[in-house]
Amino acid sequence: MNQEPLPAALAAYAGAGERDAPYELLAEREDGTVVRCGEIVAKAHAGDSDREGLAVRMRIAADEALAGVLLAPLRPEVGYLGGRPVSLWPYGAPVDPERPEDAPWEAAARLLAALHQVPVHRLPGPVPPMRGPAKLARALRRLARATAPGRAAGAAAVAPAGAAAPAGADSAPAAPAAAGAPGSAGSRTGAALVPGPAEGRSAGDLVRAAARALPAWVRGEAPAPRGGALCHGDLHLGQLVRGPGPDGGWRLIDVDDLGIGTPAWDLARPAAWYAAGLLDTGTWVRFLDSYRAAGGPAAGPPGSDPWPELDLAARALTVQTAALALAKSVENRRRLDDLERLMVDSCARIATLPPDLEPQAPS
Repeated sequence: MNQEPLPAALAAYAGAGERDAPYELLAEREDGTVVRCGEIVAKAHAGDSDREGLAVRMRIAADEALAGVLLAPLRPEVGYLGGRPVSLWPYGAPVDPERPEDAPWEAAARLLAALHQVPVHRLPGPVPPMRGPAKLARALRRLARATAPGRAAGAAAVAPAGAAAPAGADSAPAAPAAAGAPGSAGSRTGAALVPGPAEGRSAGDLVRAAARALPAWVRGEAPAPRGGALCHGDLHLGQLVRGPGPDGGWRLIDVDDLGIGTPAWDLARPAAWYAAGLLDTGTWVRFLDSYRAAGGPAAGPPGSDPWPELDLAARALTVQTAALALAKSVENRRRLDDLERLMVDSCARIATLPPDLEPQAPS
């Protein structure tokens, strides 16, 4: 007997059993399949999801303490379809990838600041750990599989100009255009900017060397420091939608990685992009100032240097982005494009950090 394709089955689930319900496939990746059916969005989470953790995350998303921050699910319970966890959500309009100048960086910063200040002890629990380190570990495992002996060598050459943007996040919009030549980022602060990528080493070796320069807990190989704040765990512009309702304000979506952790992790992607020259100074400053003005705890007080707090998370995100980009380039038998290569080059600089420049794990 032929099984119904998952997207069609999800549409039927969202449409309360209507087998011919029209739907739009929004995403189909190894970590989830998402369809829109009218004003309902159904997501089939990864088959190996932590089901207890996901159930808690769904209840947190539905909690009043997160109203106006997270998009609330239509049901706080997790359903199941073909053995996979399924959740239902109201549809929200996403960020327009064709208009990067309208990207809601300030709104994202304010939402993160609000999320990081939620009293964790008042939330449904037990609140699981934020899965940022787990995502880095998964990216490194994927790189290891892609570059294992017997498989094609890692693609390290630069593709022609105009090639696709980096695959730093499976569902994220493309990175913003670089602010000047890639080398212009060298004047900025941050560990990713130590000069001189290593020569004569494969791209895979450079990424792995940068990973080894990170503390074990950042790689998901040891327990994370105790304490922290409620974190999203995978912040990028693809994780924002305009919520339904009269205000139509921006909301954070995707709670798969939500949990207690180091809040700097949620600022890691824009910090890493800025450090690499992919995010212009004006946008970075607006994002950082908005986060601080809203009381965000992860970047120090207004006017201070944010890098002592953000550097470690930014390096971790750079390694994750480069590992995924390189793994995908090998799997799809294509060259790295210019922006992907820039992230690998950043890993080369990270790998050269002297021990006395490595920040300590947060307390």
